[in-house]
Amino acid sequence: MAATTLAASLLATPGFAAHAAETTPTATKDGFKLTILHSNDTHAHVEDATKRATKVKELRAANANSLLLDAGDVFSGSLYFNEFAGEADMKLMNLMGYDAMTFGNHEFDLGSSPEGHAALAKFVKGAEFPLLGSNLDFSKDSLFNGLQFKTVTKDFKNGKIYDGVIKEIDGQQVGIFGLTTEETPTISSVANVQFANYIDSAKKAVADFEKQGVNKIIALTHIGFDDSAEWDNDQLLAKAVEGIDVIVGGHTHTKLDKPVKAETSFKNPTIIVQTGQYSENLGELDLTFNDNGAVVDYFGQLHALNDKEKPVQADAEATALLAPYKEKISKMLNQSTGNTAVSPLNGGRGLWGVRAGETNLGNLITDGMLAGAKKIDPEVQFAFQNGGGIRASIDAGDITVGEVMTVMPFGNALGIVKLTGAEIYDIVEHSVKEFPKESGGFLHFSGLQVEFDGKAPAGKRVKSIKLNGKELDKAAYYKAATNTFTAKGGDGYDTLKKVYADGRVSEPGTIDYEMFIKHLDTLKKVDSKVEGRIIATIPFKDIAKGSDTEGYVRDLYYRDLTNGTSATTYSPNANLTRAQAASFIARALKLEAKGQATFSDIANVNPATQKEITALAEAGIVQGVNGKFNPNAKVTRAQLSLMFARAYNLQHDAKTGLKADFSDISQYNAETQNAIALMKDLKIVSGVNGKFMPSNNATRANMAKMLSNYIPFVKESK
Repeated sequence: MAATTLAASLLATPGFAAHAAETTPTATKDGFKLTILHSNDTHAHVEDATKRATKVKELRAANANSLLLDAGDVFSGSLYFNEFAGEADMKLMNLMGYDAMTFGNHEFDLGSSPEGHAALAKFVKGAEFPLLGSNLDFSKDSLFNGLQFKTVTKDFKNGKIYDGVIKEIDGQQVGIFGLTTEETPTISSVANVQFANYIDSAKKAVADFEKQGVNKIIALTHIGFDDSAEWDNDQLLAKAVEGIDVIVGGHTHTKLDKPVKAETSFKNPTIIVQTGQYSENLGELDLTFNDNGAVVDYFGQLHALNDKEKPVQADAEATALLAPYKEKISKMLNQSTGNTAVSPLNGGRGLWGVRAGETNLGNLITDGMLAGAKKIDPEVQFAFQNGGGIRASIDAGDITVGEVMTVMPFGNALGIVKLTGAEIYDIVEHSVKEFPKESGGFLHFSGLQVEFDGKAPAGKRVKSIKLNGKELDKAAYYKAATNTFTAKGGDGYDTLKKVYADGRVSEPGTIDYEMFIKHLDTLKKVDSKVEGRIIATIPFKDIAKGSDTEGYVRDLYYRDLTNGTSATTYSPNANLTRAQAASFIARALKLEAKGQATFSDIANVNPATQKEITALAEAGIVQGVNGKFNPNAKVTRAQLSLMFARAYNLQHDAKTGLKADFSDISQYNAETQNAIALMKDLKIVSGVNGKFMPSNNATRANMAKMLSNYIPFVKESK
């Protein structure tokens, strides 16, 4: 599973929401000390692996008792995988001396290819470390004959697959077992590999370790920190299985800056860690165990590998190993498609990214798919593409072959599907059921226009589906284009799985990125837009449909930052009050009051707003005058800019020396002028005809625009 990091709670979906993190000091208690270095979801981003190698050497030198573990999804995500199918990753991991790895769902992406899992079997055989999968059964795939041993053992061999292994470190036995998400058969191409229940498998592994006298147990998992409870996740694992001391996780790409102590009913703690994605960080977890194998002290941190202020140099040996692979990829990356993007094409993550909203890149891909399918079958009427199959964005300017193949690394083939209108409704309901949480199954469309209520119960969200402006007839049949992964029921599309079994899918064999490049060739200047093909409705009747304000208010509504002034009104033209401004900003920053209100004039304000005003005052974002806050006073554009600037400086290094070329702000003090300049620099405000109109009262529509534009700069409060 791919996705962006958990750096900002408001950029992340609920599935990626921030987590309470333990801040225990560096381990100092007597006992067995162990350092776990860990990675996850690197997705073939091997160029940063050379920096990871440097940091691994450094931390190993400083920590005698250490393990180096990977929580899966080494495969898929860059041209290095497309071209070398994991070989470069495996050799770099061997060089770094990994102790163990579990399988991610993307390790199974090639199962439906003519070669099946040949690349994965080759990876396993070449690994100078064991692969772990206690809930996996490879016995029905002959490519893995002689590779898997369904056991927990200290007598393991590298290049083999085990339920778990026992490592002896400084005279102490440490058990490590692996788990892969049970969702894998619905989101990857597993072929004949079978998946067992993760809780049952974990309980058996723990029992097997304990029978052999092992009381320090690590679960190396690819089930996600907070993935859907319908399937599995690390927190549920910790609650259900006693005896797991540490969970080194992956799958949700969650960036846990500090370890999380799981909430369980068990006597001994379970500590959960995860690094994010794409080899951006190397995780370090320092542990102290007592004689009974319980964690009595711990400290964890992430080591950023691309920090501009603290750059990590690439390891020379790793760089030399990568060089021949990089040379070939560089040539491919630089080959132009002959087409130019007028503006960036959004393949990013988070709310309104490819897994939770319409994007211009999703539109472009489905337009190309529809055009390609129509050449094969002119009766095809629309196309749909799963967001999980869009793996990256494309920068403005020349579009290279490398960029295209990074966006669509799986080489999915075209499928043409015959569907009833009723089946299309079922499919779209499944697409939006997790919204606003991200889902790899979230669909992008060409030819269809979808409206849904993202806060209605799942299964009852879709309000309208139109084909080229006309409502679908649920009894009629339609032809659609998609990729064969989705057409066969990938991402849990049971309706499509039944349609495929019913023989209503044809497979012409055309590859997705080939169709995309051919479509680009018809455009030359690529200027794809978000057009309102997928609309999450809002309940406010006083917001003009299709207006910029509608988009900003929709953003705040689905981030739970506003419920309007009533159930059906937002009051966009009403003047913003100081109390309302405080509420918006406090919610966005997730600030909580630590003490009691000190302003003398907010006693009659509702209790929640009192706390929000107090939180902003404690953070230094608002100050008041003579002990009063004046909650009902109007807020000027200058004052609102000042609040946002103070919020920014609370979480970021202050930007100084900025100048805004507005002709009407010179009468304001230096802090206010700098605040207005900062807002312009961050592209949160723009002004009109060279003027900012600082003394004008800010409206609730102004606030929606500024806050929506500011959200990417919000960091999680730790």
